[in-house]
Amino acid sequence: MLLENGQDHLFRDWPPPGVDDDHKKAFFDQLTLLDSSYPGGLESYIKNAKRLLADSKAGKNPYDGFTPSHCALKCTIFFRDNVRILGLTMGKCVPTGETLTFGDENYINFEETGVREARKAAFVLVAGGLGERLGYSGIKVALPAETTTGTCFIQHYIESILALQEASSQGSISCLCGESQTKIPLVIMTSDDTHGRTLELLESNSYFGMQPTQVTLLKQTKPHGHGDVHSLLYSSGILKVWYDAGLKWVLFFQDTNGLLFKAIPAALGVSASKQYHVNSLAVPRKAKEAIGGITRLTHSDGRSMVINVEYNQLDPLLRASGYPEGDVNCETGFSPFPGNINQMIIILIRIALKHHMALITCDNILFKQLILGLGPYIEELSKTGGAIQEYKDASKTSFKSSTRLECMMQDYPKTLSPSARVGFTMESRHATLLMDVRLLYLVMETWLAYAPVKNNAEDAAKGKNAVLALDSLLKCMQFLIELDWKGVPKGNPYHSATSGEMAIYRANSIILKKAGVQVAEPVVQVFNGQEVEVWPRVTWKPKWGLTFSRIKSKVSGNCSISQRSTLAIKGQNIFIENLSLDGALIIDAVDDAEVNVSGSVQNNGWILETVDYKDTTEPEVLRIRGFKFNKTEQLETKYSEPGKFHLKA
Repeated sequence: MLLENGQDHLFRDWPPPGVDDDHKKAFFDQLTLLDSSYPGGLESYIKNAKRLLADSKAGKNPYDGFTPSHCALKCTIFFRDNVRILGLTMGKCVPTGETLTFGDENYINFEETGVREARKAAFVLVAGGLGERLGYSGIKVALPAETTTGTCFIQHYIESILALQEASSQGSISCLCGESQTKIPLVIMTSDDTHGRTLELLESNSYFGMQPTQVTLLKQTKPHGHGDVHSLLYSSGILKVWYDAGLKWVLFFQDTNGLLFKAIPAALGVSASKQYHVNSLAVPRKAKEAIGGITRLTHSDGRSMVINVEYNQLDPLLRASGYPEGDVNCETGFSPFPGNINQMIIILIRIALKHHMALITCDNILFKQLILGLGPYIEELSKTGGAIQEYKDASKTSFKSSTRLECMMQDYPKTLSPSARVGFTMESRHATLLMDVRLLYLVMETWLAYAPVKNNAEDAAKGKNAVLALDSLLKCMQFLIELDWKGVPKGNPYHSATSGEMAIYRANSIILKKAGVQVAEPVVQVFNGQEVEVWPRVTWKPKWGLTFSRIKSKVSGNCSISQRSTLAIKGQNIFIENLSLDGALIIDAVDDAEVNVSGSVQNNGWILETVDYKDTTEPEVLRIRGFKFNKTEQLETKYSEPGKFHLKA
């Protein structure tokens, strides 16, 4: 098969019989595994690669015949603290829904509903990889989300899930009957590069409080995009285990976004209350910002679909479709095309488990398959799409090196036939569904839900996305070169370790302000060439502030926090009343300790100092941020025994 498909180069330096036979056997074992894990086998993989190479050489426009618009989403109004829900129903695109204002009664109700539903949920982390392009040599999930406490991303995610697990079990029938707390499962997708390090990180930290049996690592063989997570879930048998255990929801999220769990309770609550089968989170997006845009595409033959279009395809697509300025902000100050943040909630339906799940080629396929599980749909899912990384020479007729195909979210809908009854397709003749499949886009304000860390300091300062592989690929296509793709402009979000950490402090400060605390306004400072707002450095454990109502219940009286202050809350039952903070305050308490904090705390605090990202005498985690804390003075208290305590400064 390999020889028939032009892979004879694999055997050019093949040792003679009897030499390196163990390596030869291992080679064929790996080929067998890869052949069985890819739809159509390696022969299909090779053919897809050659087809994509030919399409790229010809400068083929992947959206030829389609005209983009945002009519499906144009009723969305972005308020600073509001959430707009857009209901998308199969067969038509109708912006229904309601507005949720963060912190109001409706929002709180959705959060509480989401917490109750969490015990019926499973979480899937599509882990990124190494942090090399961030200037960090470790795996990305080991990177500290913030340096006030040094909590890494995977620790924060696990502690958030554990907080949901505990809160969700309170008052449940099983809890009232004395049964053990429902354990929420977590799946982490890894690769050869990250699997061992991820396991070591978990084991050396006792899984950050989770039971080892709660966590499953699923390793890709030859990674070609995070769409692989869906085939891995099915082939592992986990989906059936979850269904048999009575789980209802699967929540997918990606690494290095320190804010995402602030949005999950309300999002899950909306899904449960409205019985949405799919709930994809999106955020207001700046024009040319390096995240995909939710776009409605209408074909000249009448077909219509709403999909994610990658940012570096959206602008040239608009320019080629009668929008000479391309992707620009509208009167709201944002692009009309909301940003997809690859965070979604799906509902498990038994029918899908009766069918074989082929390798799925985009982020948002699994929820469709789990909902429908229909024969024609499965057939469509067996088709693959990808991106070619490099060419050998200017002729674009062969690959420079071993090449992998990557899953691209926007490719899948293009493969659908006119009779396809799936996904975001909105043509009226697709309305003859066997069930009503309702899709939801929950558009949340960026400050609450989205602060990814994906750019290194240098690229962030230049206003560029560090993930330029796709951009470079598409620049090779003639239609993009002709349209003079300009890249990502300076002034868009940095998406760096610097901005990611500052976004956490911003979100926490805004939430406390809404809870009645007088929080000083931020100052603007520059770190690693990035101009950012510096709010008080406020952090708390997820079990302290899982939802807004819980935060409000723990803050009372006349409280104030100065801009230069640091506040770290490391306990579940810590109550703040009439506290004036001007400096650094660290409170650590075991769960059975109730601590009431009041009075005036004033000290020299933790001073924010600049770090040069080229200064190799500083640790990587500080260099990539451009700042560090000089812990000059603080009031730090620890309560390691159960009981009631009062800290009055």
